[in-house]
Amino acid sequence: MARVTQAAKIGLFVVITAGAGYLVFHTISPHVGGGKGYTVHAYLTDATGIAKNSRVTIAGIPVGTVQDIRLENGAARIDVRVNSDVKLHESARLGVKSASLLGENVVVLTEGVGEPDKKDGDEIQTLPEARSIDDLKETVGRIADLVEKVAQQLALSIGSEEGGRNMKATLENLAQATEAINLTVRENRAAIKDALENVDRISQHSAPEIQRILENVRAITDDVKVLLATQGGKDGESGELRSSVERINRASKSLESALGHIDSVAGRIDRGEGTVGRLTKDESLINDVQGVAEGVNEYVDGLRRLQTVVGLRADYNFLANTIKSYVELRLQPREDKYYVIELINDPRGKTNITQTDVDTTNPNEPAHYRTVTTTTTDAFRFSLQFARRIGPFTGRFGIKESTGGIGLDTHLLSNRFEVVQDLFGFGEEIRPRYRVWIGYEFLHRLWLIGGADQIFTPDRRDYFLGLQLRFTDDDLKTILPFAPTGVAR
Repeated sequence: MARVTQAAKIGLFVVITAGAGYLVFHTISPHVGGGKGYTVHAYLTDATGIAKNSRVTIAGIPVGTVQDIRLENGAARIDVRVNSDVKLHESARLGVKSASLLGENVVVLTEGVGEPDKKDGDEIQTLPEARSIDDLKETVGRIADLVEKVAQQLALSIGSEEGGRNMKATLENLAQATEAINLTVRENRAAIKDALENVDRISQHSAPEIQRILENVRAITDDVKVLLATQGGKDGESGELRSSVERINRASKSLESALGHIDSVAGRIDRGEGTVGRLTKDESLINDVQGVAEGVNEYVDGLRRLQTVVGLRADYNFLANTIKSYVELRLQPREDKYYVIELINDPRGKTNITQTDVDTTNPNEPAHYRTVTTTTTDAFRFSLQFARRIGPFTGRFGIKESTGGIGLDTHLLSNRFEVVQDLFGFGEEIRPRYRVWIGYEFLHRLWLIGGADQIFTPDRRDYFLGLQLRFTDDDLKTILPFAPTGVAR
């Protein structure tokens, strides 16, 4: 009996399950593809991730299923069965949208607008295809290649010991510059505060001044109204407005007479009489005037091309514990040449050597001997040199710090890094004075300078560090024509 009961239970469960499955299939079968509706088709270049009986949506709402997928003329034909209550119009479109990163795609429709409506068997156009996972992978691969190149360049730039030292030196320079700016702000904080307080006081007390200005304007307008309204004065005298009109009439008569004289002068000019007339008739005189005008134009054009670069520099000499100052003016008519004028204040002074030959009859002294006198004064030194640039090198010669000298400059890093060498002081000392320094423009127009001076003279050798502000001042070009001396091209 127990076996029959167990078998009956199993049989009853199978019958109930089959009945429920039939009811479910009968309920959803119209939506699976066997129900009412109409079929449209479209052609896609890529139907990856789409399968038969996949859902078709409009605005995320299921409206049909994919009935069939097959290859036709090299393209994927997709037949879509749409529910009968959904209308597709003339501009309806079919497209594919990615449903997940795993490659699953769904078919989407747009209803479109216009007549006629789509019917069973019609073709509809497709939407622009969205980017696939393969496209995203390819894009990510290209980005990874670029990142790898950037990493390699970064490793070559700062991954070595030299790159690390350069980066450390740059950071130290930046820290020093920032500290200098902070110090300047702290030193001028009181002045800035006073200026703001003055502006505030002026703005607070400006209201009464504005009121008085408006009152003055009102008084002036009243006077103008009275002037315009006056038609006659006392005792039959004309009013101010009438007097003004009479003066205008007299002025017009004078203008008419002046125009007559102008007409007479124009006639003389046309006949070639007088200086101006000869100027308009004499070809040789006209050529001379034209030549003068061309010379003036050429001079003005050269002055316009001239660049005037001003340099203000201060160096601190570590061993001498002094500050040396420079004022430099560079006149540059062309890119490859310029003239340098410098005025130098050297705390160590200017040294002059005087050699004297003495002949004497004093028995206590040699009959002939020579004296050498070295004189050091606090006079300013000056430089006047001509410079010519060839590629990254610039050669200079002329007067350097009041003595004959030559120099060689090397320009690197788009002219932001310089190596400067000077050899001068011939005759001032036994050995010439050799100086070398490097400069780096760490901020726009602001240079950091460091180097060594008098390298050939151990007892006077010194090391220095300084800053230079170098900028172009176009206003100086307007002063040059009135200077005692000019710059010749």
